[in-house]
Amino acid sequence: MAIRNVREIGEEVLTKKCKAVVEMTPRIKELIEDMLDTMYEANGVGLAAPQVGILKRIVVIDVTGEDPHILINPRIVETSGEQVGPEACLSVPGKSGTVKRPNYVKVVGLDVNMTEYELEGTELLARAICHELDHLDGKLYVDKVEGPLQDVEREEEEEA
Repeated sequence: MAIRNVREIGEEVLTKKCKAVVEMTPRIKELIEDMLDTMYEANGVGLAAPQVGILKRIVVIDVTGEDPHILINPRIVETSGEQVGPEACLSVPGKSGTVKRPNYVKVVGLDVNMTEYELEGTELLARAICHELDHLDGKLYVDKVEGPLQDVEREEEEEA
């Protein structure tokens, strides 16, 4: 598949509300594969379609590096608890900030076969679900940051 350009803060596409996916098409399947490739290439744990310039309600999440979750038209149906911690975003390079999120999240969405399923997550997975679903409504984590954004140095991979 292909690595797509990740849109960055300031680009209008990141501020718009996304439209629901009504049917699985070859273009949507290709978008999902590209989103996974793009997320892994950037060492991210999640990516939403608007981050690659597409206003569709699709997110991909993988907090373990081996178990990707694909959520189409996702909606949060339950949350509980609270966690406060650092958060970053591929669309806000070189920065991180402290954000309060639920510690438990249950989301309902469709898989690549357009079959509804539930996904429950705690800690990092709960944070990633909330973060990526915010993107679908045109929101960035920087709108929720408590205190100032911090500069983060990206670790350069060593050449073999």
